[in-house]
Amino acid sequence: MSNENKVAVITGASQGIGAGLVQGFLDRGYRVVANSRSIKPDPTGKVLAVAGDVRDPKVAERVIAEAVAKYGRVDTLINNAGIFISKPFIEYTQEDYANKLSVNLAGFFFITQCAVRQMLKQGRGHIVNMTTTLVGQPVKGVPSVLASLTKGGLDAATRSLAIEYADKGIRVNAVAPGVIKTPMHAPESLQALAGLHPVGRLGEISEIVDAVLYLDAAAFVTGETLHVDGGAHAGHW
Repeated sequence: MSNENKVAVITGASQGIGAGLVQGFLDRGYRVVANSRSIKPDPTGKVLAVAGDVRDPKVAERVIAEAVAKYGRVDTLINNAGIFISKPFIEYTQEDYANKLSVNLAGFFFITQCAVRQMLKQGRGHIVNMTTTLVGQPVKGVPSVLASLTKGGLDAATRSLAIEYADKGIRVNAVAPGVIKTPMHAPESLQALAGLHPVGRLGEISEIVDAVLYLDAAAFVTGETLHVDGGAHAGHW
C-alpha cells in the first residue's frame, strides 16, 4: 500500500509539535485528520480538521468516525495532546491534578479505544504516544511528579498494548522528548533549558517529527519508547 492511501490522525495538532506532525505526514503523502480544541478548518483542503476536546469520549468517537467516513480507514494515531505543569509536589492543586489526568490520560484512552476498534477491522495499524524523558530521568530543578504519574502511565500502556495487539497487526510505540524549542518557552528561558540536555541545546520540532515518522515506517518495531532528548535519559551529567 502506498503512503498516499494512508491516513494519520493527530491530536493536539493546532500548534508546536502537533502542527509539525501534520506537515510531516502530509509531506509523506498521508491523508491527515487533525484534532485540537481550537483547530480551524484547513483552507487548502489538505487536512480534515475535527475540533473538540479529545478528553470527551464523544469527541474521540467523532474524530475517528469522521476519519473513516471521509477516508475509509485509520492507519496511524498520534496521541500528541497533553499538558505539562511543573510545581513542587505539595503545591499541586486539585484542579492541576484533575486537568493533568483528564488531558494526558483520558485524552489518550478514549480515542485509542476507537482507533484500535477500527484497526482491528483493517487488520493493521500503528499508535504513537508522546511521553517525556522525565518519566525515566527526573531532574531536580524540574519538579514534575504529575508528568511522571500521567506520562509514565502512557509509557507503561505503550508496552502493554504492544503485547496485547502484536498478533493482530497493530503496533504501539512512544516518543519521549526532551525540551523542544516551541513558542510555549519564553526566549529568556532557552539557555537554561538547553542546559538540561547533555548535548547542550534544545530539540527541534523537526527532530520529533523525524522520530515519529521513523517509528511509523519501522514495521518490526513495537513496544518501543524512542528518546529524543539529547541524551538526557542516559544518566546524570
